[in-house]
Amino acid sequence: MDGYASQILDTPIGPLLIEASEIGITRIEWHATDATDFNPDQPVPAQSVVDLTITQLQEYFAGTRCSFDLPLDISDGSDFQRLVWKQLAEIPYGETMSYGEIASVLGHEGAARAVGTACAKNPTPILVPCHRVLAANGKLGGFAGGLDTKRFLLGLEQRGSL
Repeated sequence: MDGYASQILDTPIGPLLIEASEIGITRIEWHATDATDFNPDQPVPAQSVVDLTITQLQEYFAGTRCSFDLPLDISDGSDFQRLVWKQLAEIPYGETMSYGEIASVLGHEGAARAVGTACAKNPTPILVPCHRVLAANGKLGGFAGGLDTKRFLLGLEQRGSL
């Protein structure tokens, strides 16, 4: 794929595959196992975005970064998904919202399940913090990275609130 770069980053929650286009980060995949996706001969703009993402994720896991300043290429999402993902990015570090609260903020009362579906399809977890979304009863709910990962990320943000 021309214009794309990818690399695996080892993290406290397991390996993450980071992919980027020349526009920005396209995907972060949980529990990546195949490092053959990395090609050091990829175009410089896409590799630069991957490198910057690795640096910022390392800072996040070290507890020294509470927000990300990275370009995203999330053009594959539907209009509603992109709307939800934009709202997720507004949830402050160390705080949470429910699926229903997000639906209400977006003017879609009763669309908590649709918000949950959009969260599950979030291509750039952590950067777009779907881990900060809880069920209405305060329980963790589902999470593509697994509930242990969600607990870890929420705990990291509680301990490291900057």
